[in-house]
Amino acid sequence: MRITAKQVLAAQAAVVGGLALVLLVREMPGIVREIRIWRMVGLGPGSRPPR
Repeated sequence: MRITAKQVLAAQAAVVGGLALVLLVREMPGIVREIRIWRMVGLGPGSRPPR
């Protein structure tokens, strides 16, 4: 059985995509925390002006 270059490229894309997904899931709590801080400071989309 011979593996073509297209199959190697698809396998590499799957591995890189999986690693990116794992990293995103691991970092999600920190990302959410940063977004909350940005909103309190008044930066970024969805920020509200202070009352």
